[in-house]
Amino acid sequence: MGRWEPNARDRLAQAAMTLFQENGYDRTTVEEIAARAGLTERTFFRYFADKKEVLFGRSDAFHELIATAIAGAPVGASPLDAVAAALEAMAPVFKDRRDHSRARQALLAANAELRERELIKLASLASATAEALRRRGVTEPAASLAGEAGIAVFKVAFERWLQDPKAQDLSRHIRLGLDELRAVTASTGPVTPAEPPRKPAKTARARKP
Repeated sequence: MGRWEPNARDRLAQAAMTLFQENGYDRTTVEEIAARAGLTERTFFRYFADKKEVLFGRSDAFHELIATAIAGAPVGASPLDAVAAALEAMAPVFKDRRDHSRARQALLAANAELRERELIKLASLASATAEALRRRGVTEPAASLAGEAGIAVFKVAFERWLQDPKAQDLSRHIRLGLDELRAVTASTGPVTPAEPPRKPAKTARARKP
């Protein structure tokens, strides 16, 4: 085969997802993926370190999107507003990929190793978000808190999007999640600690005459 196959990466990714669904993730080999795509194992490893990376290969692109969006947020934007810009920038990546994302989510739900890798990916995104905020001058712990909260919002919004019977845009679910986060963290003023219950006063016993 020629050194450069047209659409090789997409063909390999599609072949892998099909085989994962047909045979299960653990029972699918790289050799089978390459054969289903009409390519060689050598071509597979040119694009992916292993079969797991077929499901997690976009992490670097997400890091770059986050950094660019946060850096480009308006001057004076709050840390959470800057994070909101980053989440909105990620949403178009999933346009027209809802079925693929649902299939991927089902694979993660069935495999503990993949779920662990997903948690690592999310933690990495939170760290990248916090670092981008620090480059904007946001100090700690605000940068880390906003980064963790933002990725938590994205995770919940993503799951809601996959389950949404109306198939509304991921962006809408992200905005709803951010609104809910702002609502639960809205300041309501200092809370006065409840006073401990007072013990009943002892009454002096009447003295006998």
